[in-house]
Amino acid sequence: MKKFLGDVIPENCFWVNNGPIVKNVEGLLGALKRMSDKTFGHHVNEAKNDFSNWVNEVIDDKSLATALKKARTKPSAIKALEKRIKELKR
Repeated sequence: MKKFLGDVIPENCFWVNNGPIVKNVEGLLGALKRMSDKTFGHHVNEAKNDFSNWVNEVIDDKSLATALKKARTKPSAIKALEKRIKELKR
């Protein structure tokens, strides 16, 4: 479980549109907290959910990816990340 908290290799980092480069789930949480609603909408909309896809394909945390897929708003995505990080740190 702890592996889900580690940094990904540089070429697998998540590049936030007009924002930071994220290398782990805690970094994603921080980026989401600072992210504008417009940027969030660029990554999460009816057509796609970049955060869920990245967590699923790169981090390989299926549980968090599913929770993020259901999170259609920035506050719900932040809540899903906070909950999962807390679980992983136990």
